[in-house]
Amino acid sequence: MNKAKRVITVILLSFSIILTGCSLPGLSGASDTTIKIGSQNLTESEILANMIAQLIQRNTDLDTELIKNLGSNYVQHQAMLSGDVDISATRYSGTDLTSTLGMDAIKDPEKALKVVQDEFDKRFEYKWFDSFGFDNTYAFTVTDKLAAENNLEKVSDLTKDANSYKLGVDNAWLKRKGDGYQGFVETYGIEFGQTYPMQIGLVYDAVKNKKMDIVLAFSTDGRIKAYNLKILEDDKKYFPPYDCSPVIPKKVLKEHPELEGIVNKLIGKIDTETMQELNYEVDGNLKEPSVVAEEFLKKNHYFE
Repeated sequence: MNKAKRVITVILLSFSIILTGCSLPGLSGASDTTIKIGSQNLTESEILANMIAQLIQRNTDLDTELIKNLGSNYVQHQAMLSGDVDISATRYSGTDLTSTLGMDAIKDPEKALKVVQDEFDKRFEYKWFDSFGFDNTYAFTVTDKLAAENNLEKVSDLTKDANSYKLGVDNAWLKRKGDGYQGFVETYGIEFGQTYPMQIGLVYDAVKNKKMDIVLAFSTDGRIKAYNLKILEDDKKYFPPYDCSPVIPKKVLKEHPELEGIVNKLIGKIDTETMQELNYEVDGNLKEPSVVAEEFLKKNHYFE
């Protein structure tokens, strides 16, 4: 009798699991209604991923999941290929052109964007959207004070006193092909007196505190404005464009066609200065990216 009771209990428990569909992984079908949004380990990437997530949640019955801290463009791309990410919140035209696509850099922004859009469609069946409105490129940056004292407006102005300047740069850029240090020397004919490799996040404090004379920064970083730094014009157009766009596989858009219209609400709406300000709200004022995203959307009437 005890054995019979145990058999009946097992049968009832198994039947309960089948009915609820939530006690075992993979039975709930949650992935069919959950859009996974990938962000790189960049402040602006997290902010924009949160904007997209909040717009989806506000305008559809879909759930969202943020896949954070994708450490490189390669990791982000592999996550999309494997289906672990449905939307890449931030992809940069110049980066994907040379890395993912293995093509030569293109200096014309419109042409570069067109090429990555066409190639991503052809090779991967992904829709590469138009730009959010900003270009997060490398930028040689000095203090406003040094710029005023030495009449520095463009990169070529550094030629005269280059041997006396200390340059702080992202370590990876020194060895980078195509748009790295060696190519810069060949293009501008400028070699600095001393070059210090450092983490990109440290360059802003280094130049602000006069540890460095010049640093290679990212043009959308909020500390540029907050620290009274000046971006020098890349007058020889050495750096390729890095216009920022979201990317979504076409099969995801086919399953959820409403996503295209939602994402398009942000296209062309965020310029470089706005992105600097949003980034500084996180990096300088220590707000959560989700809060900064919500504040932007409310301020610009996206929730009305």
